[in-house]
Amino acid sequence: MRNSIFPVVTVLGFALALFSVSFLVPLVYAFITGEPTVEAFSTGFLTTFLVGLAAHLLTRRFKRELQPRDGFLLVSAVWSLIPAFCAIPLVLYFDNLSFTDAYFEMVSGLTTTGATVLTGLDTMPASINIWRHLLSWIGGMGILVLAVAILPLLGVGGSQVFKAETPGPMKDSKLTPRITETAKSLYLVYFALSVGCAISYKLAGMTWLDAFMHAGTTMSLSGFSSHDASYAYFDSAAIEMVAVVFMLISGINFAIHFMAWRGKSFRPYSMCPETKWFLILMFVSVFFVTVFLLAHQQYTTFSEAFRFSLFNVVSVATTTGFANTDYAQWPMFAPLTMIFLSIFATAAGSTGGGIKMLRAVILFQHAVGELSRVLHPRAVNPVRIRGAAVSAQVIFGVLAFMLMYGMSIISITMIQMFTGLEPIAALTGTIAMINCLGPALGELGPSSNYASLGDFQTWVYSFAMLLGRLEMFTILVLFTPAFWRK
Repeated sequence: MRNSIFPVVTVLGFALALFSVSFLVPLVYAFITGEPTVEAFSTGFLTTFLVGLAAHLLTRRFKRELQPRDGFLLVSAVWSLIPAFCAIPLVLYFDNLSFTDAYFEMVSGLTTTGATVLTGLDTMPASINIWRHLLSWIGGMGILVLAVAILPLLGVGGSQVFKAETPGPMKDSKLTPRITETAKSLYLVYFALSVGCAISYKLAGMTWLDAFMHAGTTMSLSGFSSHDASYAYFDSAAIEMVAVVFMLISGINFAIHFMAWRGKSFRPYSMCPETKWFLILMFVSVFFVTVFLLAHQQYTTFSEAFRFSLFNVVSVATTTGFANTDYAQWPMFAPLTMIFLSIFATAAGSTGGGIKMLRAVILFQHAVGELSRVLHPRAVNPVRIRGAAVSAQVIFGVLAFMLMYGMSIISITMIQMFTGLEPIAALTGTIAMINCLGPALGELGPSSNYASLGDFQTWVYSFAMLLGRLEMFTILVLFTPAFWRK
């Protein structure tokens, strides 16, 4: 048992101690501005650091190279436990906020879902909002991708951790020869784009504080806002356009951004099938919803319909969840179409959720090939991505993922309906949680939040967010007997 668990615990303890540094950002801000959250964040920092340090020191003699199963266990443990420590400041500061709701809020931030149980965002201490947005930014690329650069210091290779954490069906490709350099390269691009997004928001009219917070939740496609009305608070077409541009950027594989930057060329974008289909899908969907809204007289001019269609379609399709109007009041076909897009629109290697465009492309090509074989049994039509044939192992993996994805949505929806949640809220809420989207429809729509859920419903959706963020198998493999056998 020690040989299987303790090596994971020692790295987990180090990760917790390392992560505790992030508490200092809202803590320092609260201290400088005199906000009443200093004690709450101090307690959170000390608790996280001391627990992590103790876990690391007590088990470090069991340190060894991580095996594949260790990577899955470590990723699941980190993503499940860190929100519990992150919830400490919220529980201590808010008298009427339960640990269940605080944990949900922090899972929502870390998984970049952006669903919230909090109200009065405009009037609460800025340090609380900074904490929510910072957690989303950290979660955007995956805290363990960053930790890959630290693991060699412990004598523990990071390859298995990176593979378990990285979204998408083809996990073995590397941007650079060493996995550590890959993680650093991705974060360099992520950080640079985040700074550019914040500056753009400031130039468009936001305050510096709002600009930095919303840059974090735009680049991570989280959707958290420091205002209850989300982007309707700003009522600015310029701010919305900045958001649209950077949401589209974040919906593209960050490896493509890195290759374009390294090669000083836009050629990687044109060579990537995901990027092409993602941008085409966004253009067609925005135009279609614009025409639909005009036809149903939701808006009187094309420019007005285009503005609200562009922002909300891109926001929902990229699993961000910002809103500049209550789109749940549109004819039901439009918001349902937007939620459907969130299932597959974003690229593998982006900060978005859902099944990813690459899986959709593979499945579509495979289906076309199977239809061809019905007419021509001897025909050979391999699935090709970037000119290379996709192996049968990858195709079978995608099919298995889709099966688990569909089963998860059906199972969680039925559980939530059994507990009394209305059907449209249960279905769209489940899709929103697993896709890391945030707002759903019905009582969970963009004009409301998830505070109305009962404790059991909240825990189910917390699990659904983790399930979707870690792409099913990373968590579900822990429930198989074979995982725990020697």
